[in-house]
Amino acid sequence: MNSPLLAQIQNYHPTDQHEAAMAMRLQQFLEANGPRDPFVRELTGQVPEWGHVTGSAWIVTPDYTQCLMLHHAKLGKWVQPGGHCDGETNVLEVAAREANEETGLQVTALSQDIFDIDIHVIPEYWNTPQHLHFDVRYLFTANPRQPLISNHESRGVRWVTLEEAIQLSDEETVARMVRKTRELQRNN
Repeated sequence: MNSPLLAQIQNYHPTDQHEAAMAMRLQQFLEANGPRDPFVRELTGQVPEWGHVTGSAWIVTPDYTQCLMLHHAKLGKWVQPGGHCDGETNVLEVAAREANEETGLQVTALSQDIFDIDIHVIPEYWNTPQHLHFDVRYLFTANPRQPLISNHESRGVRWVTLEEAIQLSDEETVARMVRKTRELQRNN
């Protein structure tokens, strides 16, 4: 498969071996699907690598002290905005679209490069079996004074400090993005 995402993965700099392994799994998932489209909502790949690519937005304030979290209605936990590609292969655009749809924010990409990669299990729901989200995250900023909206996909949206993000979510993936944000904060 020839996808702009493959080139982005090759330029991606994981912070540890676990993240490097997820980047490799994503690359293999993209290359293995052949004529099947890993960017559509239908499940592709072979069990256990059965799923699709999703795009997420890690949104921070201009001073990198806060991030935006939403309480996901289906999953029942605090996460960053994001969602399905629905056939779009430009995952950065997917992440920006999802951020706007789920929060009402006008966001600005701080980089065209991948900020984080995470592969996680989505539990079975309704008529959809358990599967993987090969989630590609990009770094965005937004003015925290913009009004926030919450749609049917979430039970709440709010700006939180980086420490609060870790407290709201017990997931290593959020802690990893917070660590990356703190590193950016130190360097800016």
